[in-house]
Amino acid sequence: MPARKTHPRTVTGIDKIIGNRLRQRRLELHISQSELADKLGVSFQQVQKYEKGVNRVSTGRLQQIATVLESDVSFFMGDLVGSKKPPTVTKLAGFLATKDGVEINEAMLRLDQTHRRAVIALARTLGTAYGVEA
Repeated sequence: MPARKTHPRTVTGIDKIIGNRLRQRRLELHISQSELADKLGVSFQQVQKYEKGVNRVSTGRLQQIATVLESDVSFFMGDLVGSKKPPTVTKLAGFLATKDGVEINEAMLRLDQTHRRAVIALARTLGTAYGVEA
């Protein structure tokens, strides 16, 4: 079966992953969409579209975003480069890119290993009690 051709402007799974990582990094730095938009010279709606993977981020814009977010382009691309598997945003990656995901991870970093394990056990117990499976 021949490979499926995509239009150069068609949004792909990679675009969604890059957008997810963009949001994650922005939240880690406690920067609003409006602040990032101002630094990039775009509207906050454009930043929203990048983060949701609705609009494709050009290579030049990705470099600009990486600079503003004190990161490297490889953070956004990471394990996508050279991978033969189609990219997908996992449930975990999606959560980590939310405000709650960043906040809980920052809080966990302030705990020692014993207390981290206790918080994890509590979260598992609560998830099970409410019928939520990871």
